[in-house]
Amino acid sequence: MSRQIDFAGKSGTTYRYTALEEDRFLPPAGANFVIAEETPEGARLVYAGETDNLANQTWRAKLEAARKKHPEAKVLTRLNVTRAIREAERSDLIAQHEPPMNRENRENRENREGRENRA
Repeated sequence: MSRQIDFAGKSGTTYRYTALEEDRFLPPAGANFVIAEETPEGARLVYAGETDNLANQTWRAKLEAARKKHPEAKVLTRLNVTRAIREAERSDLIAQHEPPMNRENRENRENREGRENRA
């Protein structure tokens, strides 16, 4: 996978992500992250997320889950300090690419909420 990859959002905005070297020092800064796999058509988003502290490695659990179905999946990051910007970017990418892990999370949340409403 290339060192940098551009992903377009539904809005038409292009976001440049950089491949993360998992063993390097990570800044304690807010960031968006995507988990992607290489396909013949190019990089395919598996998951889009955001964190307020990249160094906490909250993305690692999502990467491990992604690699169960997508063994070659890689994590890429884009620093964004402001939460509102991170959330908007994440939503824009999800709307355009419909990553399978985001869709599964949404469906699981909707199922839980439906059960709670019936209780």
